[in-house]
Amino acid sequence: MKIKFYLLLSVFVIMVSCQNEKDDYIPTDQVILSNVFGSKIDLNNLESYQNNNIPSYIRFSNRGNAIENDKATLGRILFYDTKLSTNNSISCASCHQQEHAFSDTNVASTGVNGMTSRHSMRLVNVGFQPGTNFFWNERVNSLESQVTEPIKDHAEMGFSGENGAPTFNDLLLKLSDTDYYQVLFNHIYGDPLITEGRLQECLSQFVLSIQSFDSRYDDGLLATGNPGPAFPNYNMSENRGKFLFTTTPVNGGAGCVSCHVPPEFAIKNNIHNNGVIATIADPNVFDHDNTRSPSLRDLENPEGFINGPLMHNGSFNTLLEMVEHYNSIDMTNQQLLDPLLFDSVGPNGPIGQQLQLSESDKTALINFLKTLTGNDIYTNPKWSDPFVN
Repeated sequence: MKIKFYLLLSVFVIMVSCQNEKDDYIPTDQVILSNVFGSKIDLNNLESYQNNNIPSYIRFSNRGNAIENDKATLGRILFYDTKLSTNNSISCASCHQQEHAFSDTNVASTGVNGMTSRHSMRLVNVGFQPGTNFFWNERVNSLESQVTEPIKDHAEMGFSGENGAPTFNDLLLKLSDTDYYQVLFNHIYGDPLITEGRLQECLSQFVLSIQSFDSRYDDGLLATGNPGPAFPNYNMSENRGKFLFTTTPVNGGAGCVSCHVPPEFAIKNNIHNNGVIATIADPNVFDHDNTRSPSLRDLENPEGFINGPLMHNGSFNTLLEMVEHYNSIDMTNQQLLDPLLFDSVGPNGPIGQQLQLSESDKTALINFLKTLTGNDIYTNPKWSDPFVN
């Protein structure tokens, strides 16, 4: 009888012990991450962001913090996380989609409390430009400052503190209560503290890593070692377009190079607007302060579809419409038009540029612009959504 009692007691103790172990179970850091990201985020095997293959002919270094794999990985998670909006519906990637060179096919992007006032520009090679100002109107002077501005915007992601809306500090508390951010910030910084500075550092490093240098233009430049001669991988029309782009109007070209210098094709510094002045909200209300643009790389995707409407107001839906604008600048209601786009100055003031491009030259210029499209940026998983669901 005593033997039976002790056997039952032993079984009971073992059961209680197992239950206690189950109750006390604390998942490891990697288990926490795997529950959210599956196999996409592995702290022991991170994607490489810091060793991108940047061609030697690219003149501008990445403008911002040096890229580190772990911080760019955290930036990727933040970029795709809808928790960064007040109602958990909008992420950075909602307006900057990988399949469209990190732009939006809509003229204005949808936010938690309304629409954006300007088109969401492509995020291609944002660090490879002569200046460090960002947004269409250059209102911030670093990428670190830029990446949290949409989060604080009342219409976009909503942490504005306006009209009773949550503040940015509320976002920091929200993220601090999220287990995978506790793991990631502790892994990177040695403690789980989440600050705006740390968000800015990680988000900006991910955005800086989004690079596109595998276009047919890059192949041609590598083959010749010189941007001037005809590229052997181009047809006659594409080489004609390259000539038009890189040659001033005085010498028979279109003069695009005056503002968009190869091989980065980034907008130059210290220019005025390009003559596209209507606002999205009202075409009869004018905005003369847009002086920054994305690189001209990846205007279209590899399938030949445009990566969203062009210009700050999304007013052009084709490359031809863009070329037609520069072919004949309309001076109606113009203020602060860049002098490079003047044809001459008449008795009533400046006369807009009149290139008088032939139809075949317009086509050639468009065909050249298409050769600036890469491939890797659209499909590389290191820039994709890391969340399982």
